[in-house]
Amino acid sequence: MISQSELDAILAQQPESVRQLCRQVVRLLANVAGLTGSVKLGWRSVNFRHEVAGLVCAVFPHDDRVAIYFENGRPLEDRDGLLEGSHLKKGRFLRLYPGEPVPETAIVMLVAEAVALKL
Repeated sequence: MISQSELDAILAQQPESVRQLCRQVVRLLANVAGLTGSVKLGWRSVNFRHEVAGLVCAVFPHDDRVAIYFENGRPLEDRDGLLEGSHLKKGRFLRLYPGEPVPETAIVMLVAEAVALKL
């Protein structure tokens, strides 16, 4: 379960627009079946694990955006072309900016694919 006080702590220094976006993304991921989220204060992230597949992704708030890092993102199909980080060995990430639409369906599909690849 995600501690709201810990989430508040990692968002305290961010602009309101980033705080709102981060909360939206965290809510979306928290509602994906099989995922549980926990705030990692040292990493300043919210990590999401699947009960069988393990660590799937993490949400990182930044000064101007929110990033979703997919732990094993390299093999993801990414049909919508949302992922960056092709230079990374293992993971890839998605950048979301305040004021832009959040591709909720695509994010949920990426999570489902990431889980399926680890099962």
